[in-house]
Amino acid sequence: MKTKIFLLTTLLIAQVTFSQSKSRADRFFEKGDYLNAALEYEEDLNQEGYTKHILENISTSYYNIFKFRQAYRYLKTLTSGKFYDKDKTYDNTYNFMMYQVLSALGEYEKSIDFLSLYKTNNTIRDFSKSDAISIIEDFKLKDDDYTIKSVSFNSEASEFGAVKKDSIVYFTTDRNPYNPLDKNYKWTHRAFLDIYKVKVDQDNNPITKEESISKEINSKLHEGNFCFTADGNTMYLSKSNSEKGKKKFDSIHNNSVHLYKSIKVDEKWSKPEKLEFNNVNYSIEHPSLNAEETKLYFSSNMSGGYGDFDLYYVNVNQDGTYGKPINLGPTINTENREQFPFISNDGHLFFSSNGHLGLGMMDIFVSELRREEFTRPVNLGVPINSSYDDFSLSYYNKTDGFFASNRKKLGDDIYSFSQVGDIFPKEYRAYFEVRDFTTDNYIKNSDVVLLNNDNKMIYESQLDSIASFDLKIFPGRYNFKASAEGYRTRTKPLIVKEKEEETYVVYLDKSKSREEDVTFNEHGEQIKKTSNNDTITIVEHTIINSSDTKNRKEEINKERLREILLADKDGPPVIEKNGKLYFDMPPIYFDYDKWNIRSDSKKVLDKLALKLEKYKTVYINISSHTDSRGTETYNQVLSTKRAESTRNYLALVGYVNARRMQFVGFGESEPLINCDNKACTEEDHQINRRSEFEIIKF
Repeated sequence: MKTKIFLLTTLLIAQVTFSQSKSRADRFFEKGDYLNAALEYEEDLNQEGYTKHILENISTSYYNIFKFRQAYRYLKTLTSGKFYDKDKTYDNTYNFMMYQVLSALGEYEKSIDFLSLYKTNNTIRDFSKSDAISIIEDFKLKDDDYTIKSVSFNSEASEFGAVKKDSIVYFTTDRNPYNPLDKNYKWTHRAFLDIYKVKVDQDNNPITKEESISKEINSKLHEGNFCFTADGNTMYLSKSNSEKGKKKFDSIHNNSVHLYKSIKVDEKWSKPEKLEFNNVNYSIEHPSLNAEETKLYFSSNMSGGYGDFDLYYVNVNQDGTYGKPINLGPTINTENREQFPFISNDGHLFFSSNGHLGLGMMDIFVSELRREEFTRPVNLGVPINSSYDDFSLSYYNKTDGFFASNRKKLGDDIYSFSQVGDIFPKEYRAYFEVRDFTTDNYIKNSDVVLLNNDNKMIYESQLDSIASFDLKIFPGRYNFKASAEGYRTRTKPLIVKEKEEETYVVYLDKSKSREEDVTFNEHGEQIKKTSNNDTITIVEHTIINSSDTKNRKEEINKERLREILLADKDGPPVIEKNGKLYFDMPPIYFDYDKWNIRSDSKKVLDKLALKLEKYKTVYINISSHTDSRGTETYNQVLSTKRAESTRNYLALVGYVNARRMQFVGFGESEPLINCDNKACTEEDHQINRRSEFEIIKF
């Protein structure tokens, strides 16, 4: 995220002290040229070996240019103490960096170990690793509340901070230099950031060429995140602290970011002026006004906060002056970074953070405004959030808006979104039933218990002849236990969806008084062996021999159908593996951590549906497998949901009788490539993330 370059004052940059004379790599590092610093430190490692100083700085350099695999390589060496220095201690911040890097690589279970270590070293005692993993898994498994799409005016450069006023989209980019002779920004080796605008149609497709907002606004330094008053005539913007076009530095030679204001008169923007509460010693950035325009929210690393950057607001007085900055407090702010606030028309606070639990790097959160107080933040989940940086969200109407992410490349891209679900916790009416597995009938007088994920009882009752009940409950994980006379007791784990009047069914099997094994003796007579004793009795004298023409005819027909299936190359072919028949299918791809059928996989399943329509006596078992990232429990749930969604697509879209299809999820238990013994690539993980279609009856 190139905004980390300008709009985020990076952690770790000021941590390093140089006890020895500065090397060429150190000088690049100190100037924020992390690309060249990393290259030089690689050379230093070859000459000096693995010293703590080099490992710290090369890890930070790769982290800041988003080369996370390289950063992980050196962080792993640093945090394991495998370096030359006698003193094996290292700064706690590198535990947090390791947490971020592992999260970005999708290894969130491993990442939580380092977050736990970081919290413990910061004397935070109430952190639970298991609770953290459960929280992350819950919002990864929730239904999507948004649909997203990359906008067509993105470029190879970095774009973010989009704000729409009427038919104009304003955004920040480093695509062009302010002046062809201007120097590039050392961190990115690209131009400094400017504010651009583009006119778009109702689908946010550009109908004019993107252009600079104004020569009065943009300069040869950075201009970034901004907001407008409702009438569009006043702009608050983040801008490099400068006077007369030259940078202003603090006592340790940092050029902070300050808030400025510009007024539009006769369609021309005035020269931006600094707001009165800026201070040369810290940054104030990322402005957002509430709907009444009485409060201006922002992010700052001023002293006295809870962490690196915190969220604040000032009162905007009618005479044009401002009150003192007020911190939003520990419900919102953490010991790490909170930035990019946006206040919706309803007063809700959207912001980005790497301090609240998320999917990796910076995630976008929302805090509901209730009785003039912001509630505990809620992670927006996928697809808004990813394992990379996700930030600068804004709405331009009730349901639509923009955000930015660097999930696809090193630079940032703008995405448009539409909100399709409820983002705040809400109770939904859900129905629960107990049915006979064989007959599908209700089982009367069933005893039921519904437990939440903490095994707290939500509901308990004995049902009547209609074995059904309904409740209003929050979406999440539950355990539905059912029992009845003459049936085996079963407890079914459920994930209650964000959907009204969804029905959840537990099917019970009838219990048997004695377990029975059916087999045949050497004369072909069917016998029964009871589990209560070792006696064997002949229960019927059915001889299986060549005179049994009916069975033989069935065997011939089955063998003939087997030959036909193996020979038929129209559509997905049938192959034999280890004595079993499978449809040889192209991969059914799922996006990482998701289970909805992708458009490229729908075409594959459509062909399978046609083949199953051709062979109506064929029954299949759909098995789904995940990669090894995530916990075993989570991967088991995820693989089951993938197998179920595959079955549902074939049934609902392909019109295949659902009774002909079973599905099962194996989680990570049967990998084709063992990632415990090697560092798997994304291609390796994709190979393990697969679906198989076995013919179990024909």
